[in-house]
Amino acid sequence: MTKSFGSVQALTGVNLSIAAGEVHVILGQNGAGKSTLIKLLAGVHGPDTGEILWNGEPVTIHDPVAALDLGIATMYQELDVVDGLSIAENVFLGHEISTAGFTRSSHVNRLTRKLLTRLGHGDLSPTREVGSLSPANKQIVSMARALSRDTKLIIMDEPSAVLDSEEVKNLFRVVNELTSAGIAVIYISHRLEEIRQIGDRISVIKDGRTTAVGLTVADTPTAELIRLMTGRNLDNVFPPAVPVPVGALVVLEVKNLAVRGVFEGIDFTVRAGEVVGLAGLVGSGRTEILEAIYGATKPSTGSVRVSGTALKPGSVRDAVNHRMGLSPEERKSQGLLLDEPIYQNVTLSSFARFARLSFLNERAERAAARTQIAALHLRPDDPDRPAGELSGGNQQKILLARWLVQGTDVLLLDEPTRGVDVGARAEIYSLIRRLSSEGTAIVVVSSEIEEVLGLADRVLVIAEGRLLATAPAAELTEHSVLDMVMKGSAA
Repeated sequence: MTKSFGSVQALTGVNLSIAAGEVHVILGQNGAGKSTLIKLLAGVHGPDTGEILWNGEPVTIHDPVAALDLGIATMYQELDVVDGLSIAENVFLGHEISTAGFTRSSHVNRLTRKLLTRLGHGDLSPTREVGSLSPANKQIVSMARALSRDTKLIIMDEPSAVLDSEEVKNLFRVVNELTSAGIAVIYISHRLEEIRQIGDRISVIKDGRTTAVGLTVADTPTAELIRLMTGRNLDNVFPPAVPVPVGALVVLEVKNLAVRGVFEGIDFTVRAGEVVGLAGLVGSGRTEILEAIYGATKPSTGSVRVSGTALKPGSVRDAVNHRMGLSPEERKSQGLLLDEPIYQNVTLSSFARFARLSFLNERAERAAARTQIAALHLRPDDPDRPAGELSGGNQQKILLARWLVQGTDVLLLDEPTRGVDVGARAEIYSLIRRLSSEGTAIVVVSSEIEEVLGLADRVLVIAEGRLLATAPAAELTEHSVLDMVMKGSAA
């Protein structure tokens, strides 16, 4: 299949064959064409050339309803649930069960509870409003929706991105149950270690074309997959650590920070050039801690100081004025203006720098954005392109570019590589290491413990909103961190 959007050739020749009862992994860098392929199969777009065969017969998937009628369900990376509706209403959205025009609520709730129990989340009430759920539980709702139909093929786009290690295990259990029942699964992930656990075959897309089709997982080395995706070898994913200078000044000081009912008693410091990682399960309070430090949430007690100056509690403006930046967990809903051009997203926190007599100097904005676009290898490199048209990895680079333009002494990174391919990850890791070597104090939150250990100088282990332990990253292993987290969660 091929597909273009104006002058942009998204797919230049993709071939794929999916068998019933298999997990077929699709790999590719951000911008390789994976999202376009998914939308062709889901009926969002139609191919320019090529064809789709379903059970050996040519079909035209002219809209999403046609895909669902065939038995093709899609779980998108960016959560597609409706916050104002209940879990049950979301699960059966578009195929409501009704009698004489009235929804059979009790029946729908019973069916939803069965689906949630099947997914290992029977404790969630079907009547609960989706807007009150964590990103991980919203993913569960999306999965339940996919299973609510007579599905023959489920497309999962980064399904583990918002899940912790235990929830990933539960996801894999569900996937294995689906394939045992003959359902095919297309599984898209940037976590290469996952494909060894869940995948049967692999196809790789690079620059809109399949560079490999149907490779056997067990017979294909990871280094070969990286080469097929990027066209080059990436031997060292994490750059070597740069020792924090002896006597480096404390830049960030968090003292007895708490948000009632969420977390409490958080104490730590970060020195100039130091990277501190927060490790814990999804829902442990990591994101909320960063939000309170940044002023997005007003803490119940405690204080935050930058270079010795106390920040005004609950004031993002004060944090930014003291050269603190945050890259949030949900970049699309919390960090970006998706309909606005790249250059305005990059300069969003630096308007004062580009203002003259109360008017913004757009030429200067574009010039500053172009500098960062080139430095971060942003693709496409058009500063006027709307941010919402970029891939997840490139959107993440926009957020980092924003703080590079603004200039920061403290940088808070919440899931900086979620949904980012292996090549872009290496670039982001190098950038984090460069910023720390230049004296920036950095706090990193990641659901991937390996990532925390690979980037951080020190690690804070968080469980149930409490700080369990602080230790040099070199003294910890993934197993030891998980052991502390699980014991802390059970306490």
